[in-house]
Amino acid sequence: MRVVTFCLAALLATEGLSRSATAGTDPSIAVTFERDVEPILTRAGCNAGACHGKASGQNGFKLSLLGFDPEFDHVAIAREAGGRRILRARPEQSLFLQKATAELPHGGGRRIDPSGPFYETLRRWIEAGLPRTAAEAPKLEGVVVEPAERRLERDESFELRVTARFSDGTTEDVTHLAAYGSSESTILAVDPQGRVKAGRFAGEATISARYEGLFANCDVSIPLPGEVPATFYDALPRSNFIDGHVWSKLKKLGLTPSPPADDAKYLRRAYLDLIGRLPTPEEARFFLDDPSPDKRPRLVDRLLERPEFADHWANKWMDLLRPNPYRVGIKAVLNLDGWIRDVFRRNLPYDQFVREIVTARGGTFEQGPATIFRDHREPIEIAPVVSQLFLGIRLDCAKCHHHPFESWGQEQFYEFAAFFARVDRKGTGLSPPISGSEEFVFTGKTGSVTHPLTGKVLPPKPLFGSAPLDADPESDPREALARWMTSPDNRYFAKVMANRVWADLMGRGVVDPVDDIRATNPPSNGPLLEALADDFRDHAYDLKHLIRTITASWVYGLSSEPNDRNMADTRNYSRYYRQRLRAEVLLDAISDVTGVPDVFDAAPPRSRASTIWTNRVPSLFLDTFGRPDPNQDPPCERTSDTAVVQALHLMNSPGVHAKLTSDEGRVAAIAKGGDPPEAIVETLYLLAYSRLPSREERGIGESLFRDPERDRLGAVEDLLWALLNAPEFVFKD
Repeated sequence: MRVVTFCLAALLATEGLSRSATAGTDPSIAVTFERDVEPILTRAGCNAGACHGKASGQNGFKLSLLGFDPEFDHVAIAREAGGRRILRARPEQSLFLQKATAELPHGGGRRIDPSGPFYETLRRWIEAGLPRTAAEAPKLEGVVVEPAERRLERDESFELRVTARFSDGTTEDVTHLAAYGSSESTILAVDPQGRVKAGRFAGEATISARYEGLFANCDVSIPLPGEVPATFYDALPRSNFIDGHVWSKLKKLGLTPSPPADDAKYLRRAYLDLIGRLPTPEEARFFLDDPSPDKRPRLVDRLLERPEFADHWANKWMDLLRPNPYRVGIKAVLNLDGWIRDVFRRNLPYDQFVREIVTARGGTFEQGPATIFRDHREPIEIAPVVSQLFLGIRLDCAKCHHHPFESWGQEQFYEFAAFFARVDRKGTGLSPPISGSEEFVFTGKTGSVTHPLTGKVLPPKPLFGSAPLDADPESDPREALARWMTSPDNRYFAKVMANRVWADLMGRGVVDPVDDIRATNPPSNGPLLEALADDFRDHAYDLKHLIRTITASWVYGLSSEPNDRNMADTRNYSRYYRQRLRAEVLLDAISDVTGVPDVFDAAPPRSRASTIWTNRVPSLFLDTFGRPDPNQDPPCERTSDTAVVQALHLMNSPGVHAKLTSDEGRVAAIAKGGDPPEAIVETLYLLAYSRLPSREERGIGESLFRDPERDRLGAVEDLLWALLNAPEFVFKD
């Protein structure tokens, strides 16, 4: 009988029908809960987060999100509330069916067609006594989507086919039970039946098909209309491997790159990217006047050795690791800040940097990384932080249920958290708002993590592969975790850091968001990301080497000016993507240009914004331009969006006005000097934009000095104020 059933299932699959769609009408197919009913509930959206799958359920009826816990769901349907949802003697009168078909009032509307095959499957399941799928039944092992890759023209469409593979070698067409999503819905749409339709825009998107917690992808490209000769791409410059991967992608989509940026734009871009400050007029003149063909890579080498490099890049990482000093203590946070800055001054290899954090021990007044474990005190608190920061895997969802967009389940979450179960502490603990005492972090002799549903004690286990614990029972499980994370075999480790740095320098990550690497959030250029990760790993996780490699590419030096074949591109690096300056970089730039430093609480005189050790230091400017909320737990995200309040702040801020009008500032010194107007205009443009003014700009600037209603000081103030308020100053181009 079983052979006949599988043969019939195979025949139905060849005709494009799913087992669950035919189980109700074919008596030879036994209907069971896990194999037939649960997929229908997921397909109909009954267990979605907006319906009965949300944390509190809906109108007293709760299901596990997307069917991650069949045991719970079976009990909820069959036995909860005295079994009132099921009427076995008259299945069609079961509340379970009458609600789903909207024969009785239902807030979710009609989810099941009463004349369709899914209804009959559910009816037969009730009639058969609500059977579970046998434990020895074949297990789902994989999902395949066909085609795996497709090229479309505008407005063209096609249908997907999704096949499930089981442990006994059988397959099943589950196209009508899969859930679909598009990575770029404006480029490519997919309907609930798996029909894919191209939009009006050229580009590339990935369609993800999800069935029972497993995913498969179909990559679809929509090239720009019109032909570009292959010889065009063959002739494009290639400074290193990055260019080849980017040109290959542009060729596939019919996009063409913008021309190179001029020296002034490259100069300003490199300074802001690498050390977070503007070049001085003298530095700008030196570079612009240098006729050497290798002056760009030599500039990068010089900048990587500047002391500002460490502060600029440490500031980025403090966003991700910095705890609230009122929670863990001022001295502890200051110590962590100093440790991270020292890491970047020494150019500590990235793998060692991560190992020292993950395995941190010692006093929070001496060992900076220990402060992180003072802040995150429970295994389930530190585990998702570590996985997101250092692996690009967001595990938070799996804490409560199976991850809706990935393959991580609750058991995997708590097994990963078990690596931190024996982290112990000695001291007075936390006493917000003043936690001033030192705390010592060490490896305890005991500690465990239990599954919240089963109560089972779970052993430490990585998300994939293996991480053998040391034979010594006294050893710290975190050591095994650190070895597994930083192993060359762990593709996530190098990939997420390479992606972070690429996003910092190029304006957008190959995977975006940068710390969300998963099958349903595919990279815009997979081969490029793999190559960057390999190069980073092969060069001993040297951050400066990674930065040097990216900045040496032809792609990094492209202009941001679009052409007619790349103006809609926002993810394939056919041009440079402009970015608003980070809050600290912008404030320091204004201070440098005006020659008036800021004064910060709890910081030495003449401190730069990039050296602030905590976001608790008051600064209306930094808050306006998107520094992280000090009350938000790390990892903290900045907002890079522009807002009207930012433009108004630059125009009207008393702080900016005070810098421009200070008697001790650069404006007053220039006005008192003997330089003619044409030299002053040139100096101000070099200060603000690292370039010389155009003929038109010179004329406008010099005309201010001829205005009889404006004195020399007023002319300098007004011109510099105008330059600071232009997009060219606020954005990195």
